[in-house]
Amino acid sequence: MLELPHIRIVQLPVAALEALSRQDLAAAQAVAPVPLSAWLAGPDNAGLWSRRHRQVLADPAEAAWVTGVIRDEATGQAVGRAGYHGRPEDGLVEIGYAVDPEYRRRGYGGAALAVLLDRAAREPEVHTVRLSIGPGNVPSLALAARHGFRQVGDQWDDEDGLELVFELPAARLDAR
Repeated sequence: MLELPHIRIVQLPVAALEALSRQDLAAAQAVAPVPLSAWLAGPDNAGLWSRRHRQVLADPAEAAWVTGVIRDEATGQAVGRAGYHGRPEDGLVEIGYAVDPEYRRRGYGGAALAVLLDRAAREPEVHTVRLSIGPGNVPSLALAARHGFRQVGDQWDDEDGLELVFELPAARLDAR
């Protein structure tokens, strides 16, 4: 079994979210608490950072929940992004994560998912955890299955296309 890397998910200040939404790595780096990567500031992530920026501006309490940077604690490198789509709503939180292509297949996605599931298990207002995964994303589908997620449906996302929706009851989080 692959040993998971030791990671930390680092939340970003609103100014870093705004700079990343504009793909301005220098401005984001000037206010970020950890080193960032060109991939994080690239076009694949700009839409997400824009959504998270607007979300945190509308409700600053969201900042502790939304997407942050996956930081490898051994190397100090930013290797991806991960977080929740927002605070729990009606007992549900949705997790999202993406690993920089340069660092894929090294356990970072699994490590990020484990960190987020551990937090969800400690949050009394969380009753269900959700993942939405593209049907062609074999590594994420396998990761969801390993953690006990069950498919509950599918949905169309205007940015990502068809997604399969998986859920895990919080009561099962402690049993992991």
